[in-house]
Amino acid sequence: MSRTVQITFDCGDPAALAAFWAAALHYQVQSPPPGFASWDAALEAWGVPPEHRNDAPAAVDPEGSGPRLFFQKVPEGKQAKNRVHLDVRAAPDLQGDARMAALETEAERLSGLGATREQRFEPEPPMGAGHIVMRDPEGNEFCLD
Repeated sequence: MSRTVQITFDCGDPAALAAFWAAALHYQVQSPPPGFASWDAALEAWGVPPEHRNDAPAAVDPEGSGPRLFFQKVPEGKQAKNRVHLDVRAAPDLQGDARMAALETEAERLSGLGATREQRFEPEPPMGAGHIVMRDPEGNEFCLD
């Protein structure tokens, strides 16, 4: 029996990071449960105090095939390099200059959303197709692949 996965991010501002990753991956911030017009309305009805209403948003694939991304508020900031990171497959079927141009276009788009560009790795055939290392708005490393 196969299992589904959820990717969890520890962060300082879950709503902002959920919005970034939703835009980065063409996901959407998860809608409130049926019967509620907004998350604020649901959280109010459930008695969640205002200071905890940004503790646990999620982003989901609107087509339902990608993993759910969960963002949980933690008190501490990022301490070290990620041991696991996301590869955003922005140019999986391209090679050479066309691939790197597509990655550059995506790097520019994500920078406009708050990401930071770290380093470009040029293609090194036969095994290295080239990629760009970036950081999300809270400093988590990810690659444009």
